[in-house]
Amino acid sequence: MRLNQVLSALLVHLEMTFLGVALSSVIGIAAATLLRKAPRAAKAVLAVVDVIQTVPTLAMLTFLMLVFGLNNTTVIAAIVLYSLFPIVRNTYVGMTGVDRGIIRAGKGSGMTELQIYTKVELPLALPVILSGIRLALISALGIATTGVLIGAGGLGMLVWRGIQTRNTLMMLSGAVPVSLLAVAFDYLLSYLEKKLGRKVK
Repeated sequence: MRLNQVLSALLVHLEMTFLGVALSSVIGIAAATLLRKAPRAAKAVLAVVDVIQTVPTLAMLTFLMLVFGLNNTTVIAAIVLYSLFPIVRNTYVGMTGVDRGIIRAGKGSGMTELQIYTKVELPLALPVILSGIRLALISALGIATTGVLIGAGGLGMLVWRGIQTRNTLMMLSGAVPVSLLAVAFDYLLSYLEKKLGRKVK
């Protein structure tokens, strides 16, 4: 097993993971922002993304493969869809959980709706939003690994080839980095959540 093979697979894996979560974050935060003042619509949207979350990964990849084909784009699309639930839910909960008194004080001081959103609501909700992104990112690492079943690259390919050839070293060269990445991202983002949480108190 060559080091450059592992590094190449690692870069592809990270690209799919980060791109999928980034796109989902843009969509999810924007959607939750629009829904924060429309509880009925929010309930319906959260129900839809909750249903998406229950679809088995292999089934989701199969459906998306019919649209995007056998490539990394299919995996990225799956990550976007699966990441919506934690991001939309946490952003909505964070936004609606902001003390109404603080918002009224902002309006009383002459702040516009945009200023209240960018300087009050978003900063106060950020720790909760980051928690949703953390959950999405950890889940995305696993989804990217299963992408090998529909022809995607990444560390899952090393695991799959290792299983096919009964090469334990090759299997571990894919499985170990994924596990370490999940632990590292969980620790780093949890640390950021706590740090941001202390700042907004």
